Amino acid sequence: MTEPKHVAIVGGGIAGLACAYYLQKKAQAEERPISYTLLEAGGRLGGKIETDASDGFVIEGGPDSFISQKPWARELCLELGLGDRLIGTNDVKRKTYVVFRDQLRALPDGVMLIIPTRFLPFALSPLISPLGKLRMAMDLVIPRRRGADDESLSSFITRRLGREALEKIAEPLMAGIYVADPYRLSLRSTFPRFLDMEQQYGSLIRGMLHQKRMRRRMSSGHQPLPLFMTLRGGLEELVRTLASRLTGDIRLGCKVQSVLRTGTRYRLQLDGDQVLDADGVLMCAPAADAAGLVRPLAPEVGRELDRIRYLSTATVSLVFDRSQVRHPLDGFGFVVPKTEGCRLMAATIVSTKFPGRAPDGKVLLRAFVGGYHNEALVELPDPELVGLVRGELGRLLGVEGEPERVRVYRWRHANAQYDVGHTDLVHRIEARSATKLPGVFYAGGAYRGVGIPDCIHQGEQAAGHCLAYLAGGYPKWHVPSSVSSRQ
Repeated sequence: MTEPKHVAIVGGGIAGLACAYYLQKKAQAEERPISYTLLEAGGRLGGKIETDASDGFVIEGGPDSFISQKPWARELCLELGLGDRLIGTNDVKRKTYVVFRDQLRALPDGVMLIIPTRFLPFALSPLISPLGKLRMAMDLVIPRRRGADDESLSSFITRRLGREALEKIAEPLMAGIYVADPYRLSLRSTFPRFLDMEQQYGSLIRGMLHQKRMRRRMSSGHQPLPLFMTLRGGLEELVRTLASRLTGDIRLGCKVQSVLRTGTRYRLQLDGDQVLDADGVLMCAPAADAAGLVRPLAPEVGRELDRIRYLSTATVSLVFDRSQVRHPLDGFGFVVPKTEGCRLMAATIVSTKFPGRAPDGKVLLRAFVGGYHNEALVELPDPELVGLVRGELGRLLGVEGEPERVRVYRWRHANAQYDVGHTDLVHRIEARSATKLPGVFYAGGAYRGVGIPDCIHQGEQAAGHCLAYLAGGYPKWHVPSSVSSRQ
């Protein structure tokens, strides 16, 4: 009979939960005696997924949706029986505004990510100057770049579309996703799709038009999925449902103090002088925490993990009566170029973006503060932070009076930064861990994607790698591609 194996999962965010779920599922399918313990230092599961659903409002503290083009989150929801709980965005009002000279200007219709795909709306937009539009159109004739070295998002966008496209479109949109400085953000780790378009089509515009035609052809005869999806009761529904399916040992408020090697196994020293012995370890905690745990065993791995930077952000949600807001609320929200000097990174009109987020006659707004724009704002006291947000929303959306309800969430050192060279850095971490820390695997927003689908996919992959290792079927280290081609 096969000797039972035990796995420790460090971290109870969505990646850790996915690790546990797929470890359990795969072990059962293979009829292998695998047990696991999930260790979460905090008092709740889900990490940055946190929902306040009460009195007819659904307020998200962290992410409010996931992208459907990456299938792993939606597939997991369907597998868990949450299919009838999935909802998409209100695409009738799918409009994004950009702050330009202290006013909101609509992003031209047909701009996909940062690439124009419809001539007339783009030509008529006041957001980009005539010279800026001409420079963006030059993407059609600029030669493709030779060489495979990583480059920053700013370098790539400036080279293909020009500086105005970077400052007015790319920088604010990408800051909304990665809260990152485009001059440091790795293109290969975040938007390999752009690199592929340049190499395959010689132009971002031609590549995006081709993909648009292909999607239209593939969706012919059936309704395409909304680009962004969530759950009726908020994303914490996924966390609760996923946790309810786990049969392993789940420990909250249980911090791992150190990890030691005992022969071929690992001994985890926990709070309260507890110890846990494990045959494999799935590291789903932030990279900085993982670095502290592995450094005594493999200093070089710890140093590489420490190179993954983090930034802090905060979300501030406010509820107003519809009569208090002058703006028509005909879009999902706005993003803010750093050059504008506004103290917000972005804001979402939540009650427009998704159905069922606020009672009729009420407006739910959510502002994003901090990141590389102005990280220090995150530490302002609540009254000062709310006042700052209230002032900016008043100036840009015409909000008057005081909010009826306020929720502030701070995410300190919680946003991993994918600097240029990030892909190679992750490869080194995993390759060196394979020799110095066999049986230790990594998953989470610090490695191969920050979104919910990315973290779920990494959790599934890490669980599979761990099972293969425990079966002795891992003769050599395999480094999976840094970003899935489905991104």
